[in-house]
Amino acid sequence: MMKELDQKVNVHFAGKVVRKDLTNLIKGNASIPTYVLEYLLGQYAATDDEETIREGVETVKGIITKHFVHRDEAQVIKSTVRERGSHRIIDKVAVKLNDKKDIYEAFFGNLGLNKVPIHDTFVKKHPKLLSGGVWSIITLGYQPSDERDSIPWTIEKLKPIQISGVDLEEYKELRKEFTTREWIDLLMQSVGLNPEEFSDRSKLLQLTRLVPFAEKNYNLIELGPKGTGKSHLYSELSPHGILISGGEVSKAKLFVNNSTGDIGLVGYWDVVAYDEFAGKTKKADRGLVDILKNYMANKNFSRGTQVYQAEASMVYVGNTDHSVPYMLKHSDLFEALPKDYYDSAFLDRIHCYLPGWEVQKLRNEMFTGDYGFIVDYLAEIMKELRKEDYMKSYQHYFKLSDSITTRDKTSIEKTFSGLVKVIYPHGEFTETEARELLDFAIEGRKRVKNQLRKMDETFNDEVVHFQYQATSGKIQKIETLEVIEYGDHKLDIPAGGETDEDGVTIAADEEEGEKREAPKKELAAGQKIIRENQTGVSYRKLFAGYLEGATEIEVIDPYIRLPYQLRNFMEFARLIAEIKQPDEEVTVHLKTNNNEEYLENAKQAFSDMTDSLLPIGINFTYEFDEELHDRSIQLNNGWKIILGRGLDIFQKTTGWFDIAEHYQEVRQCKGCEITYLRQE
Repeated sequence: MMKELDQKVNVHFAGKVVRKDLTNLIKGNASIPTYVLEYLLGQYAATDDEETIREGVETVKGIITKHFVHRDEAQVIKSTVRERGSHRIIDKVAVKLNDKKDIYEAFFGNLGLNKVPIHDTFVKKHPKLLSGGVWSIITLGYQPSDERDSIPWTIEKLKPIQISGVDLEEYKELRKEFTTREWIDLLMQSVGLNPEEFSDRSKLLQLTRLVPFAEKNYNLIELGPKGTGKSHLYSELSPHGILISGGEVSKAKLFVNNSTGDIGLVGYWDVVAYDEFAGKTKKADRGLVDILKNYMANKNFSRGTQVYQAEASMVYVGNTDHSVPYMLKHSDLFEALPKDYYDSAFLDRIHCYLPGWEVQKLRNEMFTGDYGFIVDYLAEIMKELRKEDYMKSYQHYFKLSDSITTRDKTSIEKTFSGLVKVIYPHGEFTETEARELLDFAIEGRKRVKNQLRKMDETFNDEVVHFQYQATSGKIQKIETLEVIEYGDHKLDIPAGGETDEDGVTIAADEEEGEKREAPKKELAAGQKIIRENQTGVSYRKLFAGYLEGATEIEVIDPYIRLPYQLRNFMEFARLIAEIKQPDEEVTVHLKTNNNEEYLENAKQAFSDMTDSLLPIGINFTYEFDEELHDRSIQLNNGWKIILGRGLDIFQKTTGWFDIAEHYQEVRQCKGCEITYLRQE
């Protein structure tokens, strides 16, 4: 049965969405971008009618089989063109000017043909042919000649594979028909991902990769472990972006060729992404880095006597060499970059550092088979949105600190503007929704600034407070998640006020050379905020001190029913067993909710728990309450703990082989609040 969101999408965006599993069904081993396949699916299978989809898929399969050029079948295609006189093909075509002959020549990526004459009109109409090449549907002709050195191949027709136009105002109006959660899930499905497998923060991390397509001159870096799909979007999901190897770029290729005057990649593409950017031993042209600095800061570059303007966003993606806590303690989060790019002036131009270590490695269940925008349609919308400006729209609700420098402020505002275009293209959002984007934008820039302070002491000359004031007058300070988790040794920032896992500070005894326990920190009433995707959190850290001395514990949590929720409860029971005295008995009573679907399994599980816990001195009882909504832990030692999400604070693990299944502190958390109340 079709999901409610899929039905809604097909009603409002009929003909502009496609079922995402169809792409993989057709693609096979073909080295063809997703936007090419979905362009074809959009012609024949952009519907929710199963029969039409089936026929459309077969049609597209036939087109791919008959016209797409596989490299290993190039000779067969050439023979077909020769025998027929002309034949339609799908290939990537790049064009160069042969100034000796004063003609343009085409180069076919998969077919392997070089220096095929192409008429000026094609080049003038599609200038991207001159820079990197464009996937196209081409009618290739064959006209043999007796003339020496003549080339028999001719290009009769050429049409780039992309949607010719979109209605941005219609897109904005239709956005109003969706809730924010629905819209974010639709965008996730549009880039091929299953939103049910991602937390809210993880979705935001994924969608930030779209910002360079929607925001002019936006500079983004993402460093993290392998296998998280960092470069996929830039090569597969838009005909307006180009992915290049970081080691293969030159001043002439990226900016302008002084000998010919030809503009480089930044003049033709909305997004230029460097793949495999990291690597300490990689060489770079120092002159190129200097031009990049100027371009990323001022949107222009000079070569020779000319000054050029361009709007291309720059994206840098690469792999890290060490874990995050190691980098924070021993170096910085830019440590993996090549020497010539490990330059504070260059890195200061980065608007946002996306924490790639938070992005999960892609697994099969993380891909979607539901409906999403045809990526070429979404790409054209993003291109149109580049003309819009939402950089100051946060000011309806918030005022940034005056201590924030102009460059920091611009970075924050550009990230905020880009995220608004992606998630709220109609320009309507609440204060709460604006706060989420602003917090994220500030964090992305603060991550850059923290590293610059470690690399170059001059960045410590100005005191910058990454904070803002709400209309209520409340000041909100922002810290990066990794610093909250681990602290930052080089910046003398402790980890979010955490003690060791026993709630005890361990100090070295200087006289005896042994460890001794320092006095325990006095328990305090108050609130603890856990960030989405935060690690380093455990029940022991959250509850241990407050559980001590309690012999009657009541847990109120409406959702203790699914296997992982039952596991959470048993982990909480284990903590109680570890804290209490061996000869002490503790009563634990669970109030929960349930429905018929889970009731019998829950009863059996709770019965087994009762038998299991009794021998270790825990008397476990339970009851079901259908009206239950609150979540708390009530203790008879004078404390009550209000749980925003109950015990369900951890995100899903991948199974028993995942260390997070067995070790709470490496699990990513769901965003929540925990309040500690002292009761008389």
